[in-house]
Amino acid sequence: MKMPFKLPRISISWSGIRDAGSRAWTAIREFRLPLDLKEVENLDRRYYRMMVIGLVAVLALMLFVGLIVFGLALRGSEQTLVPDVRGIELAQALVTLQEKELYPRIALRITDNAADRGTILEQRPLPGSIVKAGRRINLVVSRGPIIDRVGNYVGQDLGDLRAQLQTLYASGRPLVTVRDPPIYVFDKAAPGIVLEQKPLPDSEITGPIELELVVSRGPEKAKTQVPKLQGLDFASAYALIEQSDLPIVATMRNAQRGEKPGTIVSQSPAAGMEVPAASTLNIVATPPAADQNLVAGVFRQDLPTYPYPLKMSIEAVKPTGERGVIFRVATPGGKIAVPYAVQDGTVLIMSVLGHEVTRIEVRKQ
Repeated sequence: MKMPFKLPRISISWSGIRDAGSRAWTAIREFRLPLDLKEVENLDRRYYRMMVIGLVAVLALMLFVGLIVFGLALRGSEQTLVPDVRGIELAQALVTLQEKELYPRIALRITDNAADRGTILEQRPLPGSIVKAGRRINLVVSRGPIIDRVGNYVGQDLGDLRAQLQTLYASGRPLVTVRDPPIYVFDKAAPGIVLEQKPLPDSEITGPIELELVVSRGPEKAKTQVPKLQGLDFASAYALIEQSDLPIVATMRNAQRGEKPGTIVSQSPAAGMEVPAASTLNIVATPPAADQNLVAGVFRQDLPTYPYPLKMSIEAVKPTGERGVIFRVATPGGKIAVPYAVQDGTVLIMSVLGHEVTRIEVRKQ
């Protein structure tokens, strides 16, 4: 069977093998790496230098971007015009500010007008100011009056009621005052007690009002018995005068034959008589025996006429600072004169319903 083609004839000789090996060895010996060790070291240095330069560039870029962001933050949002919200309701003011991207900081204030409750009284910054969006706007909002309805004052003492209203409105214009003079009537209630009022309790307060009061002046034509003061020292006489509530007008003279110094030597009306309440009792007193530490005299004062007897007191403040009430009585006003015998340098203070009327410092002549 014949082959379709002929295989090439290959002849191998020892000399050929030797020549091929020789050429390969020569090629291996002459082969060189493209870079020596020095060049490799230079390549590493350039590589690290590029890395460092790259890191520095990245950091510089980050710093630059941060500065831009910081500048934009300082520059803030766009500016806006502060609207005028004074005199409008708080809810409406909040909506108006929100539309301008402004935010409120609220403070409350008591006002005299009940109609102001819940409205804006003041604002800062002022209307028309140009500010950045997101700015806080300070608003002062009215709380209205301290009280918005009339209280029930029937049964209260008129003096206490005046003091209560004065304290209530000490920081602003009073909304509730008492009309002077009140209407005084005789009644079995104690003097000074409120019997009726207008406006009625629980009436709404929409503005300043005056209370029209009907006040008791005590039982009509009340009688009291004149105590026996003759022969008593000042302190003992004062205790009886306080019980009877008879104001006194005193004079002082030196003791005569048979009279004891430092006592009451005569009185008018006489002891045991029935007289109308708050009638004036005239007395004559003598100064105590000579004492270099005591000063005697009469404390005189003209008081206004009151619609009913008011509590009057005289307080003594000693040079040491010790103090105490030495005389008290209910008086309808007018003239009053009270004898005293106190230490030199004592201050005497006369008060009506707890309010100081006058004071004197007692000194030896």
